Amino acid sequence: MTEKLLSGEKPDVTGSILPDGEARVKILVIEDEEPIRSFVRINLEQNGFLALEAASGEEALELIKKGVPHLVVLDLKLPGMDGLEVCRLLRDRYPQVAIIMLTARGQDMDRVKGLEMGADDYVVKPFHPLELVARIKAVLRRLYPARNSVLRCAGLEIYPEARQVKKAGALVELTNREFELLLFLARNPGRAFSRDELLNNVWGENYFGDPKTVDVYIRRLRVKLEDDSLSPRFIETVWGTGYRWRREES
Repeated sequence: MTEKLLSGEKPDVTGSILPDGEARVKILVIEDEEPIRSFVRINLEQNGFLALEAASGEEALELIKKGVPHLVVLDLKLPGMDGLEVCRLLRDRYPQVAIIMLTARGQDMDRVKGLEMGADDYVVKPFHPLELVARIKAVLRRLYPARNSVLRCAGLEIYPEARQVKKAGALVELTNREFELLLFLARNPGRAFSRDELLNNVWGENYFGDPKTVDVYIRRLRVKLEDDSLSPRFIETVWGTGYRWRREES
């Protein structure tokens, strides 16, 4: 089955819909078969999602207590607490979370029960990675309608859907990570974030690098965006905490 899952082109989710205040969509993969679970997680991460994994329903519910995902990919045939029970509990406790079920051929009645319990969609194993990504994007579009509004701040324009930044009308070249960090800060003006909070929200909770990585990226952004990188007006340093995007005075 894993070989079939590995087939196909790399999905492109560069234009994924992002909820308010989030740099990346967080997806929890609940699947007891480790090869499938790991492949799905890696595939999602490579295409712009922040992906977590759990091998059972019990593990998933404990993980969600630490941070609620935007979407769950849920295998219906799990050891211990089965997928239908997990689906029911998710709907009761976290009604805002989207659910896509993974089912096997012949599980028609389980699919029906899952949809009746509130699952948003399903994918039948063995599945093509492009199909899973397409269904994830479709569900997210329904939950988080695309926002075409441009974020503007003192001559700076940020286009979330196009993933572009302009300064005084000129395009600023940013790497994907630089853009994600910029967008996350700009969508939360006036709020100070620690380095660890920025790493968790932009790099992902599975990132175990040096927190000073954030400082490196902040310096890069300041050089590219500020008139004077030593006297920044967009990204402020909050001593003893971290960084924040300056809120414009009305």
